[in-house]
Amino acid sequence: MVEILGIVLPVFGLIGIGAAVAWTKLLSRTSGDALSEFVFVVAIPVLIFRIMATADLGGTSAWRLWLAFFAAFAVMWAVGTVLTRRLFGRDARAGLVAGLAAGYGNTTLIGIPLALAAFGAEGSVPMALIIAVQLPMMMTAIALLMVRAEQRDGVGLGRARPGSILRSIAQDLLGNPIVIGLAVGVAWRISGIPLSGLPADLVNRLAEVAGTLALFSMGMSLRNYGIRGNLAAGFALTFLKLIVMPALALLFARLIGLPPMVTKVAVIAAACPTGVTPFLVAGRFRTGEGLASTTITMSTVLAVLSVALWLKVVDWL
Repeated sequence: MVEILGIVLPVFGLIGIGAAVAWTKLLSRTSGDALSEFVFVVAIPVLIFRIMATADLGGTSAWRLWLAFFAAFAVMWAVGTVLTRRLFGRDARAGLVAGLAAGYGNTTLIGIPLALAAFGAEGSVPMALIIAVQLPMMMTAIALLMVRAEQRDGVGLGRARPGSILRSIAQDLLGNPIVIGLAVGVAWRISGIPLSGLPADLVNRLAEVAGTLALFSMGMSLRNYGIRGNLAAGFALTFLKLIVMPALALLFARLIGLPPMVTKVAVIAAACPTGVTPFLVAGRFRTGEGLASTTITMSTVLAVLSVALWLKVVDWL
């Protein structure tokens, strides 16, 4: 257990330091926003590029990993949506936001640093493969479901066509720094060119600080959220995200027969706290912002306990 705490506490401690710096205003909001942009646009894409360009992919079955992880994701999205609509009486748009909050984890800013700390370079590969699919899959699903949710609530005009939606998604993905980092890393790997010399030195210098800065900037960004009511619903979604989804990911991984290391990463990826995407979707809907904000904050704070629990569980594998 001491070993697990040695993994979890530094990771979430950096988030806590970032939150404390933001709360005490040692750094301005502008500085925090600039740091977050640097992490998202430069540091994390370079880290992902290095993973995809140099890591050993032997023994990693991408399709089986995706099946186990996204099956758990789909179940949580459906349960979170139905629970929020039936139990808490929210509309279709808020239900979509809630379902997303129950399944969409912060695998980029928290998952990669956590996988590196817990499992080393070997663990970063399955996490990068999850991120590679999660982003385009979720952007497509969200865009299509947003139109349907607006129509069901009678607030959308219903004129958006699937073709125009998919074109818009493709444009967003082509300009997304993380997608670019993934694509360039895969292309570099296929080319067979060794990553050495000055290019390797520059990539390594940026990649080595990516995890630390990602966690620190995540902590600073929590000031944008906070607890905004919706405590019962927020707690229910947090429980689904931190406890039920990792349990499902572990179940599906065992049923599919994933190797132990890949299973461990799938479970820890599922145990990551809710990411910011549900809040962005809620802002687009102009409903569910408080619910998304509360879930992001509660799940991030409580993840220090749940991640330690799941690290202990997967240690038995």
